[in-house]
Amino acid sequence: MRQTRLANESAEYQARREELRLAEIDLMRHRERVADVRRRLPEGAAIEDYAFQEGPTDLAAGDTPVRSARMSELFRSPERPLVVYHFMYGKKQTSPCPMCTLWIDGYNGVAHHIAQNVDFAIAAAADLPTLRAHARNRGWSNLRLLSCGDSTFKYDLGSEDEDGNQDSTISVFSRDGAGTVRHFYTAHPMMAEDINQRGLDQLCAVWEVLDLTPHGRGDWYADLAYGTKAFAEVG
Repeated sequence: MRQTRLANESAEYQARREELRLAEIDLMRHRERVADVRRRLPEGAAIEDYAFQEGPTDLAAGDTPVRSARMSELFRSPERPLVVYHFMYGKKQTSPCPMCTLWIDGYNGVAHHIAQNVDFAIAAAADLPTLRAHARNRGWSNLRLLSCGDSTFKYDLGSEDEDGNQDSTISVFSRDGAGTVRHFYTAHPMMAEDINQRGLDQLCAVWEVLDLTPHGRGDWYADLAYGTKAFAEVG
């Protein structure tokens, strides 16, 4: 495919852009190698059949009785993997995490695409009415929302500590033909002492877009609400 090249570009720009293109190709190929290593992980540990509480988001709290859902019931069929995003909300996290909320806004938009191949759910320590109220406020109508209740799910998977502090985490599970649920993969934002908040970056399109720009992501952080100035200027 023809590369973008403007007639008035300097020779220095063209050389540096070609250097960048080759680096981007190397990065893409390395990501593919990493994904292949991940796919070839051996069989994971069997895990407890955790119990969650869930209910629809489009009804006010109390309108619908809370129902229990077991971990094994989150799979629509044995061959489908289950992906669970651990939402930082509940216990010591008394207000919903703005960055988690940003990510889940995106998941809600693409949930119908994800559902073609993967079962997907959001799990939080917050009680169900509180979680459901936040979901209604954000317009999350396409997601399976789970309150972890008294289960040790988040603690066992490392997204909650003994004091109730929360962490954003992504976990993947499988279920074999005998019905045993197994842990496949979990990732956290902190991957090493010098990688504190970058471990899940590829799950957020906002970071990827900001990284394309001259100023990058800087010190920007998500908010639960923004002013209308930027949108007004666009209009």
